[in-house]
This record gives sequence, structure tokens and C-alpha cells, in this order.
Amino acid sequence: MNTHYTYLILDLTTLLFPFLLSFDKKVAFYKTWPYLWRGILLTGSFFIVWDILFTRNNVWSFNNKYILGWRIAGLPIEEWLFFIVVPYACTFIYCCLRAYLPARNYKNRGWPVLLPFGILLVVTALIFTSFEYTFYSFFFCGIAIIILYIFKNHFPAFRADLFLYTFLISTLPFLLVNGILTALPIIIYNDNENLGLRIYTIPFEDNFYGMLLMLGSIISLPQKK
Repeated sequence: MNTHYTYLILDLTTLLFPFLLSFDKKVAFYKTWPYLWRGILLTGSFFIVWDILFTRNNVWSFNNKYILGWRIAGLPIEEWLFFIVVPYACTFIYCCLRAYLPARNYKNRGWPVLLPFGILLVVTALIFTSFEYTFYSFFFCGIAIIILYIFKNHFPAFRADLFLYTFLISTLPFLLVNGILTALPIIIYNDNENLGLRIYTIPFEDNFYGMLLMLGSIISLPQKK
């Protein structure tokens, strides 16, 4: 059996259902595409640089058995696709929640949880500076949340409550897809650079790496009230 398509199949499977449902009349996710692609480009550029540096520093590596072998700047083409399909799928969940849940009295909901969480991430990062993946995943995610809170008046329709719901809902597909990535493994983590805590085979830090990736695309959406 040819296993070199494994990572590519995971990417395409992640994208399939959100893309097919993008034309639902109530959600009309396709209407956000001009904004979404801009957000994916900006956020993805940051993550690609991060990924390249971490690959070079042996924080993680890729198993040639499960990738096509085509690389750009040292990263498999499937990894580049990852930074498109995952934000797309997560932002789709957010837009579904925004379409089907009423917006009444939501202005301050979510922030009493999200802001302390961001502060906690930054504090935790400063405690574990010796672990490269732990420090940067916690620190970048925490700082992004704090900055968003400071400038939240510039994003009047961003719903912190729906962002948290999106994060929770995406946990199940996250565990499935990332579980495959780390169980085979397709991505091999250097445990000298993380806490060594795992959810099944998934490094604990991946949760906050994913949260930051999700946040960068969601805040790019048009400010629909």
C-alpha cells in the first residue's frame, strides 16, 4: 500500500465537508472568502516562517513515509496546505455558530474567560522558557489574546464567546486529525523541546498552536453584527 499520500488525504478530508457546506444559504460562508483568504495568507505566512525555523532547529520533523516528498523551503507541500485547510475549517465552524446563535447581549461574553486565559498562557510560557515549543506556542497565543482584548473596540463584532465555542467544538476533529498525524507518526516531535505531556499522542502545546492559527483567520472576517 502506498502510504505517501497519507498527509495529503488528511488535508483534503479536513477541507471537504466545510467546503461543500460553504454554500448553505443561512451561513453563506463563501461570501467571507475575500476576507478569509487575506487572513489565511497573513496568518499562514507567520506560521510558515515559524514552521521553517522549528524544522531547522529539530523541534519537529516529517516522516518521509507519509508525505509525497515535494518540499518548499524545507517543508512538505502537505504542511503548506495544512495552513489553508485547518483555518478554513475552523473559521467555518465559527461562522456557523454566528449564523445560528442569536447575537443579543453578547458584547462582553467570553472575555472574562478569554483574557485571564491569555494572561495565564504568557505566565506559563515565561516559566518554561527552556522548552522551545512550549514557550513560543504559549507565549504567542497568550500575547495575541491580550492584544486582541486591548484593541477589541476595533473588532466590535468579534464574539469571544463564539471563538471559545469554536475552539471546543473543533477539539473532536482536532483530536482525530492530529491524532493520526502524531500516532503514525507523520510529524515527529522532539520531546526535549516540549513538556512531554500528551493527549493520546498529541503534544499538549498543539492546542495553543492551533488556537492561535484559528484566531488569526477569524479576526479577519467582515464585522458582521
